[in-house]
Amino acid sequence: MVNNNYMHIKRIKEYAIENKIPIMQNEGIDFLTTFIIKHQIKNVLEIGSAIGYSAIMMSLCSPDLKVTTIERDEERYLEAVKNVKKLNLEDRITLIFNDALKVKIEDKFDLIFIDAAKAQNIKFFELFEKNLKESGYIITDNMYFHGLVHKNEKEIKSRNVRGIVRKIKDYIAFLKDNDNYNTTIYDIGDGIAVSEKKTKGGS
Repeated sequence: MVNNNYMHIKRIKEYAIENKIPIMQNEGIDFLTTFIIKHQIKNVLEIGSAIGYSAIMMSLCSPDLKVTTIERDEERYLEAVKNVKKLNLEDRITLIFNDALKVKIEDKFDLIFIDAAKAQNIKFFELFEKNLKESGYIITDNMYFHGLVHKNEKEIKSRNVRGIVRKIKDYIAFLKDNDNYNTTIYDIGDGIAVSEKKTKGGS
């Protein structure tokens, strides 16, 4: 079974490379799964499934974990459905095909993982923080955006990419100024932000 899982995951990673689909870097996924185990996370809301790689890796690291994940790209969503079935995780991973900004979710989660359109990070955070349990966590990937966040904007030739970088910088400022959370940005993978919800009356 473990060997089968390894082979399936290897194929998912190869498919991502061949089809230029961004998935979490090894360092990033190791950090995320270790975090889940350490903090005994039981349920996760993921914004941006892509082909299901991170949802699968999260589920495999803890047998008690349930993941609800949202993807708006139909081709990626269908690939994610296929991958989840191959690993027999249908009972623990719920895939939603929709634009995350149009989805209404009532459940509460220990962890919300944002890994979708980078320019929408603030909107995702504000929309879904109501779904976070007390003392929960919001984790956001790609805070460095392939190292471009630390570059001089004049060196970035693409206007579109410059716009995304600016939005990520705005999001970093938004996290730092948000008094309801303690945020740390870790120099791991492509930069990972961990925002811990402050307890009422606590720090």
